Amino acid sequence: MAFSKRFPRQIKGTLAPIWEEISLSYEEEEQVEEKVKHINIQLMEECIKEAMVIMSHAGLKEYQSDVISIANSLFEKRASHVVFWKERRCKEKFDEKFLKNE
Repeated sequence: MAFSKRFPRQIKGTLAPIWEEISLSYEEEEQVEEKVKHINIQLMEECIKEAMVIMSHAGLKEYQSDVISIANSLFEKRASHVVFWKERRCKEKFDEKFLKNE
């Protein structure tokens, strides 16, 4: 199922915006996912390093399961990027389609 997002488009002379649905093609969605995959791998590696620093500063012993648990918490906070990037690509398509016509 293709990713899609709705954006409001204001029409001159109307009070309420018209909501336009923008969908990504399968290829566009795949491109975004591939780009974000590499970013997320790098992000997880950074989170593991930061988790080790946190444990060291807190004077905790570095058990792998604890490091991964902290790293995972950091990662979850930061890694909602797949949806963000897909929404961003939809917004770019919306702007290309509707803002250039104004």
